[in-house]
Amino acid sequence: MRMIKPLLKIKRAEQTSSTPSVETIELSRRKQAMESQIAKTCQKLTTAEEMRNQTKLMMQPYANWEQYLTPAPLSIAILGELVYISSETDFSINKNPPKDGYKYIKYPDSFRACLMQVCNSGWWAFNEAHKNMDQIRLHTMAVPDYMKTAVKILFHGDVEVVKALLPDQLKNIGVIADDCLALAESTEKRFADVINIIQELLEACINAEHFYGEELEKIKKKLEETKLREQTSKEAVKFSIKAVKILEEELEEARDAYKKAMDSLPDGWNMVAKDLIGMITDSVTTLVTGLTTAVISPVYSASKARLEDSKGMASSADGIDEMNIYIKSIEILTWTGLIQEYVQRNNIDWKNLYDQKNKFTKTDFLKEQFQRINISLEKSPECKPKKQAQEICEKAIKICEELAKYAPDGKCEEEKTKKLIKKIRRLTDSARSFDCKSKEVTKTPSLIPKPPMMFKEESKSVRKSSSERVTENARFRIEQSRAQLDKTREIYEKSVENMEKNQKELNKILTDMRNCELKKIDFNTTIKMLVKGMDAMGRVKQQWEKMVQFFQMVSNIVKTSLNRTLKDFVSTSDKTKSLSYDAKLFSKDLLYIQAFQATNIASLVHMISATYTEVSDKYLMDRVSSLGKLMVMDKEKPEFLIERLQLQNSCDDAQKGILCLVLNKKDEFEKKTDSRLEKIDKELLAILPAVAPEEMKSIQAVVQSGFAEDEEESYI
Repeated sequence: MRMIKPLLKIKRAEQTSSTPSVETIELSRRKQAMESQIAKTCQKLTTAEEMRNQTKLMMQPYANWEQYLTPAPLSIAILGELVYISSETDFSINKNPPKDGYKYIKYPDSFRACLMQVCNSGWWAFNEAHKNMDQIRLHTMAVPDYMKTAVKILFHGDVEVVKALLPDQLKNIGVIADDCLALAESTEKRFADVINIIQELLEACINAEHFYGEELEKIKKKLEETKLREQTSKEAVKFSIKAVKILEEELEEARDAYKKAMDSLPDGWNMVAKDLIGMITDSVTTLVTGLTTAVISPVYSASKARLEDSKGMASSADGIDEMNIYIKSIEILTWTGLIQEYVQRNNIDWKNLYDQKNKFTKTDFLKEQFQRINISLEKSPECKPKKQAQEICEKAIKICEELAKYAPDGKCEEEKTKKLIKKIRRLTDSARSFDCKSKEVTKTPSLIPKPPMMFKEESKSVRKSSSERVTENARFRIEQSRAQLDKTREIYEKSVENMEKNQKELNKILTDMRNCELKKIDFNTTIKMLVKGMDAMGRVKQQWEKMVQFFQMVSNIVKTSLNRTLKDFVSTSDKTKSLSYDAKLFSKDLLYIQAFQATNIASLVHMISATYTEVSDKYLMDRVSSLGKLMVMDKEKPEFLIERLQLQNSCDDAQKGILCLVLNKKDEFEKKTDSRLEKIDKELLAILPAVAPEEMKSIQAVVQSGFAEDEEESYI
């Protein structure tokens, strides 16, 4: 009996120690409430409308057509001067014609007639550009309505309903993309025709031996530049083909990654499965946003032949290859975050790290993921991003191996533990820095929404993850958003400065033209005007080429959705019953992401088309009409000279008007970036617990290192 009493006391003590205290339960409840609040706030900050606006903000420095249209009034003024000059003495340029004859020039025996042909084709180009861009604006206005209907269908749950109704909505978006593609291609061809006529005219003048010495070399050099620009246009076509291939491969990889993850995931790791699926869907978002950036950004679009990085490392990768490497940053960062979870201040949580029941170290699964990423990177061409990503993966694999070595015993020497913790923290910093570089290159927003089906399922369950990781990740994303928008603002600032500098040069050309009297305009002056006109037309044509690529992307995304993702959704059997978020819901989310990204690009194009029609209405079409009048007027009558002077002055006013518009847009942009940062601070930062200043400084330093780049890289 005496023995029983102590045993009972021990039993009660064990029961007391195994039962969580009220304080522990309350703390756990608060942590769960915090995580839930952070998740809801992040989703609120990343609604479809918020993301469309964020994309516009990120792309604003590259999508500001008001700047690209700055040379347009000058080119119209030049065409007007060419009409004026064509009233002078005529001569033939048909001395040494090409063997197969001229492709574009219709009247080589008359220089005057050739000048009028240039003016006529220029007039048609600007007229068609205005008409077609207005149609693009109206077409893209309808896309959000189709997206809303698509979302309603996806949220309906029934497979047969999705199968029957969703294709029509996606096809509607596809039809708009194809119609707009035809309009953009038609306009781009009009500007190409003007450039080709001028180019052939200059070549004919060279062959007819109207140039000598230094002047001859200058014209030859200019023609070479134009041919190089043509080569860049051909590269853009190759880019579009490669972009489609990459997108299809990424979606295929996303489906395979989902299947393999479900097969290899350890028991009880359902929440990690959701992390993994989140990474897959985020990667698709990053890729499409990155490809959009590659189309629109001048740094990345020119086939991005950075043949050497800042340290002289040879690179065979182009912009798309690098983009495909940078999308791995999401996975890398998430997996390193899961390793970091086992660091509790200055100790490693060996107890939770090792599964005593199944006898395995939990980071073994993470090691497999880093090995998989490393193998997938092998097929990418050699370049700096590949090297960085592989270094992070290799360090992570070594850390996982070290953890596996000590985990079964549940202990490690103090000195070794300190070194291991230091390595894990450095690994996290490297992964964050790489993710920041990825965000900078792809222009993907720092805060990406969870796809609707995943968010819906997560909202039903209590998420068991490290509260510290969730809050620290939220802080990192806030700082990343701040740095990203600051960087965008800086790029916009520089682009406006360059535009103002170019504006002065254009104003000087207009002034010089205005001061020219007919008797002083010799052949060389005419040729200089032709070269300037060819340059100005070339800049406008380049922007139309980008429009063609945009609509090719939208069309291809829709085709991929219809041809593969939708078929996968319909044919998927419910093999993943253990997860509430099954393969069908995953396919639904992939469909949503593709449809949303297609509409996101359409929204960006709508913004561009609205800007173009505004500029064209206010500052171009009246000048184009005036040019049309000049072309049919009798050059001997005084009315012709009056009209010419009016055209010159109105082009001068247009240049000033466009500059004012640019500065107004810049002010709007700054207000919107301030508003976005204020909203993030007010809604997300405000709910986070206080943090130690040194920890905050550490996060800021990592973010800044990711967004920092060599000055020369911006201009390569």
